Amino acid sequence: MNEPQVVKALGALAQETRLKLFRLLVIAGKDGLTPGDMAETLEVAPTALSFHLKELSHAGLVSSERDGRNIIYRAEFAAMDALLAFLTAECCQGQPCLATTTPTCTNC
Repeated sequence: MNEPQVVKALGALAQETRLKLFRLLVIAGKDGLTPGDMAETLEVAPTALSFHLKELSHAGLVSSERDGRNIIYRAEFAAMDALLAFLTAECCQGQPCLATTTPTCTNC
């Protein structure tokens, strides 16, 4: 992930509803969620939810797939991993860090 992509992703997450929405999709894992389920869980109006999903999608953090009459939204775990890797790539001034970088989701 390059710097402009990181800025776009962080900008998308720098809003309370979108951050909650992204975390909800991370919790849902590879099964994803429908807009109706997300709106109900987060108590967000469908039009507002659509706007926030669009912003997360444009930032590459969320993908969607049609499943019959439904649209299933999923967190893009590869993008999340790339964002975290970018943020921690040169941490600790070259000294060994306490935490190691590992994939955030090994079964998604």
